[in-house]
Formats: sequence, C-alpha cells, structure tokens
Amino acid sequence: MKLNLKRPILFLDLETTGLNVATDRIIEICVLKLNLDGTREIKTRRINPTIPISPEAQAIHGISNEDVANEPTFRELAKSLAKMMEGCDIVGYNSIKFDVPMLSEEFLRAGIDFNFRKRKLIDVQNIFHKMEQRTLTAAYRFYCGKNLDNAHSAEADTIATMEILEAQLDRYPDDLNNDINFLSDFSTRNRNLDYAGRIVLDEKEEPVINFGKHKGRSVKEVLQSEPSYYDWIMKGDFTLDTKKVLTEIKLSL
Repeated sequence: MKLNLKRPILFLDLETTGLNVATDRIIEICVLKLNLDGTREIKTRRINPTIPISPEAQAIHGISNEDVANEPTFRELAKSLAKMMEGCDIVGYNSIKFDVPMLSEEFLRAGIDFNFRKRKLIDVQNIFHKMEQRTLTAAYRFYCGKNLDNAHSAEADTIATMEILEAQLDRYPDDLNNDINFLSDFSTRNRNLDYAGRIVLDEKEEPVINFGKHKGRSVKEVLQSEPSYYDWIMKGDFTLDTKKVLTEIKLSL
C-alpha cells in the first residue's frame, strides 16, 4: 500500500562511531525523500566524524577510520541536509530513540537548530515490535518476503525501512491507518520532551525529571528548590538537546 501523504516524507538511516548520542558522531547517512507526486530522491553520504570509530561499531557496519578520513564533516553538509529535510515528516527504524536524537545533536553542534518536534516522527521498529517483536532483517523477510542484503549499510537499511512501512500498511489494514498523524502517534512509545528521555510529561502535561534522585519530580519544582541542579546538567555529560529543553523550561519560570 502506498503512503497517503499530506507533505513530503523522509526515510533515513545512520551509521555512527558508536551508540552514545551525546559523544558519538555520524559517519554515514542515507536519506530517501518521497515527494507528494510519488517521485523519490535518495542521497547517501559518508562523513568525517573527527573522532575515532569504535572497534565495536566498525565490526557492525564495516566502515573504518581510513574510509572516512577524506570525507566532509557534518558541519560542512549540515545546511544542505537541513534544506532537503525542511517540511518533511521523518521515518526510520529505531529512529525515535537513536537516529533522530543523534542527528539533532549533530545539527546543534553545527549551529543549526533543526526542530524535529515540528515533524511527525514514525518509527517502523516500534510498529514492528507492537505487532511482531523482531529485528530489521527479520522484519524485511517477514513483511516483504526478501532477504536484506548489505544489512547495516545506510542505503540498504533505508530502502528496506520504506518497503517495510508500505508492507505494514498492507498487512494490517484494520489496525493501521494510512495517515501520517496516526502512524506517528502509533509508533511513538513515550512522552519525552527531550530525545534522551531525561525529561518527560506527566499525566497533567507537566515536565518531570525521569532519572536519578529527582525522578518523578516536577522540573520547575527542582529548579526552584535546587538551583545548582541546572548547572550540574549544563556541565554534565548530557546531550545538547536535553540541555536545550531544560534551558527552555528554566527561562519560562
């Protein structure tokens, strides 16, 4: 089933130096843009992360430090990438938890405040796990009846993600609506204000802290009773996005 779009949609996948959103970097990105007229644009680019690739990550994606040594940095590509993504909803596999937060951090480091919160985010993995509970390779075999060659290459994973979402709509016509708003809500598992899930909304739509000694407490209450908490976050090993969200709450007091 083809997607019912109200605005362009962008499928993406990243390969990175590691799994720490705050400290690791992107080394390969593929974006597939599906336009309203049905045309597709696909771009794959390797990136110099300016930091070493971990051996564990290289063992998965096969990209070495030498492979990206002469590639442009993310900062050099950021403006053109943001322009391509502008006005698009975004789809990925495990993207809400990893790809979107990682990409957001890279944009912030490059001085570009690309607001993913204005987009509808669809995570094909979350739909898959709600329905079947498996991996991308198994999802591709299950939904599309094909083996995923070149798994963990950004382009192969990105194309597979698009095909899986279309097949999911065919497979679950009574459960899934071919509507981007519905799919975004269905595939979103949390009520995070920041991508790392450090700050979430409670049942009263109030921001609360979701970790550590203040877990479950109102952010505003903690900031007012313990002003040093803000400085601790700002100086700590937290994502730029978490720091940005906390700063916005602080300025609203």
